[in-house]
Amino acid sequence: MLWSVLATSVLSALFLGDGLGVNLLIVAVPAALAAFFAARSAGRRLRPWTATWAVGGLALLAVPALRDAGWPTFLAVVSAFALGSLALHGSRSWLGVLIGSLGLFDAIVPGIIWGVRGIRARADGSRARWGAALRTTAVAVVLLVVFGTLFASADAAFADLLGGLMPDASFAEGPWRIFLFALGLAGALAAAYTAAAPVRWDGITLSPGKPRGRIEWALPLIVLNLLFAAFIALQLVVLLGGYEKVRAETGLDHAEYARQGFWQLLWATLLTLLVIALALRWAPRGGSRDRTLVRAVLGTLCVLTLVVVASALRRMDLYVDEYGLTRLRISVAAMELWLGVVLVLILAAGVFGARFLPRAIAVSAAAGVLAFGLLSPDGLIAEQNVQRFEARESAGIDIDYVKDLSADAVPALDRLPEPERSCALRIVQREVLHGDTPWYATSWGEARAKEILEKRPVQGDGRDCYRLGTDGVRDGYEPDDDGYDPY
Repeated sequence: MLWSVLATSVLSALFLGDGLGVNLLIVAVPAALAAFFAARSAGRRLRPWTATWAVGGLALLAVPALRDAGWPTFLAVVSAFALGSLALHGSRSWLGVLIGSLGLFDAIVPGIIWGVRGIRARADGSRARWGAALRTTAVAVVLLVVFGTLFASADAAFADLLGGLMPDASFAEGPWRIFLFALGLAGALAAAYTAAAPVRWDGITLSPGKPRGRIEWALPLIVLNLLFAAFIALQLVVLLGGYEKVRAETGLDHAEYARQGFWQLLWATLLTLLVIALALRWAPRGGSRDRTLVRAVLGTLCVLTLVVVASALRRMDLYVDEYGLTRLRISVAAMELWLGVVLVLILAAGVFGARFLPRAIAVSAAAGVLAFGLLSPDGLIAEQNVQRFEARESAGIDIDYVKDLSADAVPALDRLPEPERSCALRIVQREVLHGDTPWYATSWGEARAKEILEKRPVQGDGRDCYRLGTDGVRDGYEPDDDGYDPY
């Protein structure tokens, strides 16, 4: 366990100072091994949910290795940390899953103290063995440096290979590398300490709310169900061909109609989940008839809310078809889709029991973040906008927006004609071809973009880009009185 902690610290200092890529996986593997060895020494067994959290956390760290965009990478790293913490704590209740996902922070100081005491205890009884290990390590380092230097000076190709594999650390980066070493040390010790002695956050419980009478509890929810049903009936009329009448009465076209209601429907979905949580807290609990009433009323509400989710997603589809896809639009659509999954899980819990519901929702959130990152949102945004441009060239493409996308968008933007292509890729080319990012901090998206741009670099000096960025209405934004729409 101690050697795994040391490996995590050294690898953190060497690889984490130049950006994020496959280096996160390189550092996470010895940290996971340290936790495994500590758990095994403490007599803990590997359970299915523990394996699920651990494998999911490591899978999420593949997103920085594959995608260049920073925002899905941030979500993936945060989710990986949460799943790793859950794997170590083994929580199953609502509060356990919520607090357990942040539990590693609570173990940082105790983990360092525990590590110092462990090293001191081992050093007192095995000074000779530690001395032999240090001497062996020193000899190996000297041999690697001497013969590595000789071989590098003898062959330029070997020197290039060695230079590409080894981190480029200067003396000025010393404080930063020391900080990363300490960060890796503290994180690995916290993980190992938690694996050996996890805090049982499931022990924290909330007292159930006071049960209400059937009429008092059910009547407001039945009224809410009727309101949902009336709204859904109108949506079905519109979807089945009654839109022309709605447009005649409201004066809104498809895109305006879609934009008008999406955010309200998103909030309606969120508030419905809150209503369900509060209703379950104060639900009547007298017997089988009460359970049947609760399942019928809340099940109906969940089904109706699923139709609202579908309506919201349809509205977003209409709006994107008219004005193009952006990061905000794809993010909120993904959020709405995940809320629909949560509603399905709640329905399943009403039928099969709610024992696994907290962990199932956590798994769905992590799976959503993983899918979001692997699908490459920047690539999807570029692909959708390029397809719209190819289908309706008169509509144009918002160069000012797509030029700020990450390297993941290069394969799609590469299909644009000139001068749109060069204007859209000029910034990315400067970052990809002239950047000095080492292999372990380079994503597959960056490598693919570099290969494309080396074969077909951008053309011209950028003078045509001013016209493309300023003439006419910027595509991707609905025209407004002041010409600006953040949605």
